[in-house]
Amino acid sequence: MVQKIIILLLTTLTLNAQTALEIIEKAEDNFRGTSNIAEVKMTIERPKWTREMTMKSWTVGEEYALILVQGPVRDKGTAFLKKEKEMWNWVPNIEKVIKLPPSMMMQSWMGSDFTNDDLVQNSSIINDYTHEIIGEETVGEYVCYKLQLTPKPEAPVVWGKVVSWISKEGYLQLKTEFYDEDEYLINRMEASQVKEMDGRTIPTKMTITPVEDEGNRTTIEYLSMDFDVEIDPAIFSIQHMKRLR
Repeated sequence: MVQKIIILLLTTLTLNAQTALEIIEKAEDNFRGTSNIAEVKMTIERPKWTREMTMKSWTVGEEYALILVQGPVRDKGTAFLKKEKEMWNWVPNIEKVIKLPPSMMMQSWMGSDFTNDDLVQNSSIINDYTHEIIGEETVGEYVCYKLQLTPKPEAPVVWGKVVSWISKEGYLQLKTEFYDEDEYLINRMEASQVKEMDGRTIPTKMTITPVEDEGNRTTIEYLSMDFDVEIDPAIFSIQHMKRLR
């Protein structure tokens, strides 16, 4: 009996010893894997109109990402490529490749409430921030770690502070708040529709709401997601991006 109590105490201490960085890493690994291929629907809502887009994405780690817009027809073939810290946009209507400088990372992605940085994760949530556990809160039915992420000096990030709620069970990133350099809340992202995809339990719907723009929000729904798949590195090139349809 005493031995069982000791084992239980040691297990509890081990769980409590998790650092904020380890929690973030587990959440990122659970949602992204070493690589993934996803089909996505994005819905942009404004007070007087709503617009839907469908996309396919290929991602390897934090260094490589390729996003292809498949609909609507007027945007079909538009693509975004990230290689390490560089990012390009292919606009098929004018047959032009545009290199996006760091100054454009904070700009809206395709008129949505996501930034260019949000979609391709040009900044690293693991490497560009310091991480701290600041409490525990319940989000929906999940007890969550509440974490604060603060940019490292000289890190190429667009946010002054990020606060994230990650579930203790399953390491699901269920809510995130994004603050500017003056610590004003700018965007709130909430995740829902937790379900299994390719053997992993993940939130499949994410809604981002700008706090000062009433009636504005953008929702991403993952229609399918395959993890830890082999992806030919050759697809992460400007030449390949221009051939996508």
